[in-house]
Formats: sequence, C-alpha cells, structure tokens
Amino acid sequence: MATDSTANAPGTFAATATERPPVLELRGLHVAYGAIEALKGIDLTVRDGEVVTLLGANGAGKTTTLQTVSGLLRPTNGEVRFRGERVDGLPPHEVVRLGIGQAPEGRRVFPLMTVLENLRMGAYRFRGVPHGDLDRVFTLFPVLAERRNQPAGTLSGGEQQMLAIGRALMTRPSLLLLDEPSMGLAPLIVKQIFDIIREINAQDTTVLLVEQNAAQALKLADRGYVLETGSIVMSAPAAELLSSRRIRAAYLGETAE
Repeated sequence: MATDSTANAPGTFAATATERPPVLELRGLHVAYGAIEALKGIDLTVRDGEVVTLLGANGAGKTTTLQTVSGLLRPTNGEVRFRGERVDGLPPHEVVRLGIGQAPEGRRVFPLMTVLENLRMGAYRFRGVPHGDLDRVFTLFPVLAERRNQPAGTLSGGEQQMLAIGRALMTRPSLLLLDEPSMGLAPLIVKQIFDIIREINAQDTTVLLVEQNAAQALKLADRGYVLETGSIVMSAPAAELLSSRRIRAAYLGETAE
C-alpha cells in the first residue's frame, strides 16, 4: 500500500508530482455503532481503472465500508483518501462533488417520481440536466429510455437496479460504489447487470463492488478483498481468490478438502 509521511487534515492534498496516489485508499479504518465496532482497522486500495470487489457474509461490514467512503458514516479512527485527499471529514454532498458516486443496497429509487425525475436527482449539483449524461445512461440501459415517464415504483426489480446505477452515473463519478447490485434478481438479469458494470468500467469509471455473488464478482474484478466481522482476512488478484479452496467453500458452496 502506498504511504506518505504527511498527516493531512480532511480536504488537503498529499499527491506528489512523481507518484500518483490511488483512487481510493483506506488506512487503518475503524467504524463503530455505539459500543459495537463494525470495522476494525481495515486497509484497502483501489487504483485507477480497476474493478475491486469486497466480499463477505451479511454483517461483515461491507455496506459500512461503502457508507464511510461516501461520507454517510464517520470513522472513529483511520483515514479515507480519494486521489490522495482525505475525505473522511467531508459531508456526503462534498464527497459526491469530488467524484464518488454510489448505488446503494436495496436500490432506494424514489417510487412516486418518474425514471427521468430520478435521473435528474442524480444530476442535482449541475445546472440543468446534461444531455450527454442522460444519453450515456439511456445507451447503457435502453429500457430506462423507453420508460422515462413511468413511475420508478412500477419498474421491475432489475429495472430499479438499473435506475439506481444510472442515477449514480448522473453524478459523473470517477469512482462508482456499487452495493449488492445483484440482490434479489433473476440469473439472466444478474448477467445483464454485470455486463453493464463491465461496460461502465471500460468507459474509464473505476468501480468498488460489494457483492455476495462471489463467482460473478470475481470473474468481473481485477482484485478482491474478503471481509469477516470487520477485518480484512484475505486480499489477492481476483483469479487467485476464485481458485482458493477457502473462498470456494465459504462463498461458492463447495466443500473444502
């Protein structure tokens, strides 16, 4: 992991002219809910252009990690750095402004608003809705273009997931956080969602993916981390994790020998 000797306050930069910092770096990150410590000093790095997946069982701390990166939670100790800048003291709207977008667990679309109105909410920080951004979302998700005037609550689960990702893309993120995008979806729709994530990454958007579908996530990702009860217990290239007997037993339902 890259390190530096400067203890910067949130909102200051640590980048040097000779070394480009990672897109995202978590250093010794601790997060607690009251007396319960959800993250216990995790270290994690995401580099430009990567897809990195964070695996773990329910309650391992995956969503807590993403919510801390996006500013919804404050760490009790440690640092969150985005392109060398500490962001762990910034409010969520400032984190979005810097280039971090998130599609949350459970989609959380605005059900009474139309598809187009939901997408406009993603572009709230811009004056008007940039047509180029809408065109990108509608090209990735043609069904959203067809249903742009339909209330989001009437969409299928897969369509709502597409809308949640599209809304996050409307913030123009250079780092996209995806929290369980395959949850509750049929296998055919899951494949479609992962194909779209691959295309988003190919369009120069770095991705940090939280996912319980370990097989799909590791086939897509460059690298992976395994989180257990708030601690990183494994980190390796995705292909290495996919071939690990421990990972296959824990997350792919195979018997460890």
